[in-house]
Amino acid sequence: MSAKSPSVLVDIRKYDGSLSARWTADRLGEDEYGVWLGTARGVSVGSATGGWTSRFAYVMLVPRGEWWTATFCAAPGPEMYCDVCTVPEWNADGTVLRMVDLDLDVVRPPGGEPRIEDEDEFAEHRAVHAYPESVVSTALETCEWLVEAGSRGGDGAEPFASAYRYWLDLFG
Repeated sequence: MSAKSPSVLVDIRKYDGSLSARWTADRLGEDEYGVWLGTARGVSVGSATGGWTSRFAYVMLVPRGEWWTATFCAAPGPEMYCDVCTVPEWNADGTVLRMVDLDLDVVRPPGGEPRIEDEDEFAEHRAVHAYPESVVSTALETCEWLVEAGSRGGDGAEPFASAYRYWLDLFG
């Protein structure tokens, strides 16, 4: 897939500007939910703490104008991993994607229900970096919405229910 798909540099920062994560993904396409990127197993991810290698293939949804991104992983990874972040921004030619990680994550394990992770990190960084109240309230509201939208019950919504499977099957 990567030979045909244009590459995108995903550059995620912390609120103080330090590097959270940076890697290159393949731009797979767009639909009504946003832009879909694919990352193969074994891709190097850089970070301020040294980085890592992706343990499984995944697709990432970058919605338009929202305070989150969603990653859907091939087995054995989490089924859904949503990052609460500032609205992702693209450079002019669509080859670089930037956002600020606000620490809160909503994770749904295979066959399970979503749970919130890194609330302690959010609280710490909120104090240390003096997040504006508007950022705090939007991050918390977004996190709550992601838990509801990503649930398997009657409140579960697309693209979290099954729409992502097309892109994961296409890429994986």
